[in-house]
Parts: sequence; structure tokens; C-alpha cells
Amino acid sequence: MTTLARQQSAPTASNAEQADDQDDTVDARTAEARSSSIHAFPAHHSTSSATAREVARPRSIAPFVIGALLIIAALVAWFMFKGSDAPAPGEDGKVTGPLELAQIDVSVAQPRVLARSLPLSGSLAPVVQATVKSKVGGEVEQLTVREGQDVRQGDVIARLDTRNLQAQYDRELAAVDKARADLELATLNREKNRSLLQQKYISQNTFEQTESAWAGSVANLRLAEAQARLAKINLDDAVVRAPFAGTVARRLVQPGEKVAPDTSLVALVDLRELLLEAAVPAAEIPAVKIGQAAHFSVGGFGKREFEGKVQRINPITADGSRSIMIYVSVLNPDLALKGGMFAQGNLLLDVNEPVLSIPGSAVKSEAGVPIVYVLENGKLGRRQVTVGEQVEGSEFVAVQAGLQQGDRVIVPDVGEHQSGDAAFVRGETAPTG
Repeated sequence: MTTLARQQSAPTASNAEQADDQDDTVDARTAEARSSSIHAFPAHHSTSSATAREVARPRSIAPFVIGALLIIAALVAWFMFKGSDAPAPGEDGKVTGPLELAQIDVSVAQPRVLARSLPLSGSLAPVVQATVKSKVGGEVEQLTVREGQDVRQGDVIARLDTRNLQAQYDRELAAVDKARADLELATLNREKNRSLLQQKYISQNTFEQTESAWAGSVANLRLAEAQARLAKINLDDAVVRAPFAGTVARRLVQPGEKVAPDTSLVALVDLRELLLEAAVPAAEIPAVKIGQAAHFSVGGFGKREFEGKVQRINPITADGSRSIMIYVSVLNPDLALKGGMFAQGNLLLDVNEPVLSIPGSAVKSEAGVPIVYVLENGKLGRRQVTVGEQVEGSEFVAVQAGLQQGDRVIVPDVGEHQSGDAAFVRGETAPTG
């Protein structure tokens, strides 16, 4: 009985132990649900521990998910902060960001000398030019120059046949010799008759006849010598020489042609000084003065600029117009310019006293009213101004009212920005707030 009781009690104890284990498992699950943590159990509770680990494994992913969400939120915040730096339009469409300018976008209103100029155009012509002609007639034996050839003063241009001229010269030389011999004889007779007159062997009338014959011999000698010199000149003129240093423009005859006196042989020009002939409106003539400078360009020379000075002013208007011709002297030491070239440029009329001025491109027009934008105290300002007539060829315009010396005007367009917006120049302190 005792043994049976022990056997019966053993299962009972085992059941009690299993019941205790189940209770512990329930308690563990309850504790885990409350504390969201996993507790370690004794080794003899292996089944309960495994069950607890199976329950806790899915919950170990939660920290990674939370970390990923935090990173995504940080990236979104960074992009939002980065985008806030760019100017963003407000509710009314205005640009709220500051206007950033470069140094060259800002100009200072200050006194400048503005010169008024007058446009001019015309053709260039050599100041010294001539058509070389033959002074005597004859056959052209030699023509030593061609178009474009430079010659010096005194160089031989052409030679004519000199046989007739040489014969004439020789004849005149013979006439001189005869006249000289006649004079010597008349001189001897004069001296002889003077002695006889003193001795009263001849009358006074006879001596006077001798004196007259002597005077006639003297005159004949002078005439013969003059004719000889003329023949020598004609002989020398048969060799045609350059009257000045220059360039041959045209060759008008050929060797072998027979020419008469005053026949054109070659056209010669001196390109070292040219003359620009330009028509100027009569109303502008009072402002044109001798010595005023002119700047002009000629096609084919690119951006090269030439300079000249007013040399003469025509006293009357040109036929059929109300323009007056002025003549501008242009030095051409390198002979780059040629006669007949067309020039365009400006004549500097007068130089004014320094006046307050700004770049003309800084002046804007709103409803026909000239305005400028200024940079003052880190903000964009708008000023209505009164400007004078812009000088042609100058980038500046005189300001008569609306600005003061030292004001900083903005040259380019300010776009959508308006007066009162923040503005600054790169390299300077940017506006804050």
C-alpha cells in the first residue's frame, strides 16, 4: 500500500511540476508583454525559453526601421533647408531674394569731360599730285616708269628725241660767237675813233656813229646769248624729270609716240599727306574750327583708326545742297592710305567742362520717363532723372537732375527686382535680415 501510494503520489508530483512550469510560462509571457524585454530562464525551463525567443525575434527589426525613418527625415530636412537659399517668389510674384551684382554692374556718378562730335565722311585725295607734261615736242624715246612705281625728286621719267633741239642749240651758240666777234670789232673802232676825236681828226658826229655801232654789237651779243640759253633749256626739257618725290599713278604715253608741247606723260602723286574732303551741314559750321581733330576708319583696315586735323573750310555752300565742304589734312607716313579711298568717322567739335555723368545704358525709360536704379545702404533704389543729349561716340550721358556726385547707379537691367529689394555687390558685405 505504501508502495502504491508512492507510485500514485509520483505522477501527482510530476503533474504538479508541469502545472508549475505552465504557470511560469504564462507569467513569463505576461512579464514580457509588460516590459517588452526578454528574460532568461533557468536551464530546467528549456521549453519555456525557446517559446520566449520565438516571440521576441520579430520585435528585433524595429530599431532598424526607426533608424531608416530618421535618416530619411534628415535628408528631407536638408533638401528643404538647401532650397530655402534660392530667391523664392512671394505671394504677389515679387522676387524676395537679394540682387547680386558684379563690380562692373555698378558705376559711380561723377564729373566727366564729354566731347561733342560730328559724323563726317568723304574721299581721300593726295594733297600734292600732278600730271607731268612734255615742255617740248618730239618722239618719246624712253619712258622709265610704270604705275605704282615710286620715284624721287629729279629722277628721269621720260626722254624725247633731242637731235633737232641739239642742232638749234648749236646754231645759237654759233650766233653767240659771231655776235661776240662783232662786238670786239666795234669796241676797237670805238676806242680808235675816240683817240682821233681827241686829236680832232674826226668830227663828233662820226664818233657818235661809231659809239652807236658798238652799242648795237653789245645788244646783238646779249640777244644771241639769250637765244642760246633758250635752246639749251629746250634741249634739257627733252629729258623729263620728276618734279617731286611720289608714286606714279598713270602712264599716259608709250615709247615711240610723237608728242607735242604740253602733252601729258604720267600722273604723279605724293601719298605722304592726304586730304579728306567732307560735307558738313551749314548749321554745324559755326562749331567747326581750324585745327580740330577728326578720327575716322577706312574699309579694309579693320579696327585701325586714322587721325587728321581740319586744314581749311570752304567759304560757300556746295552747289545744289546746304552743306559746306571742309578739308581735313591726314598724315600718311607709312603710305597705307591711297587716293580715292572712302573714310567714315567723327569730327571732335568741342570739349565741355566736366559735368556729372553716368553710362547711358544705366538710364531706363518707364512710361517715357527716364529713371535709374541706384544701390544705397544695401538696397535697390529708384530715381527719376533729367539727362542731357548723349554725346555721339561716348558711352556717358550728362545728368542734369536726380543724382548727386558719388551715387552708385546700376547699369544692367534689374529684372523682376523692385525698389526696396536687398542688393549687394560681390566681394562686398552682403545685406542681412
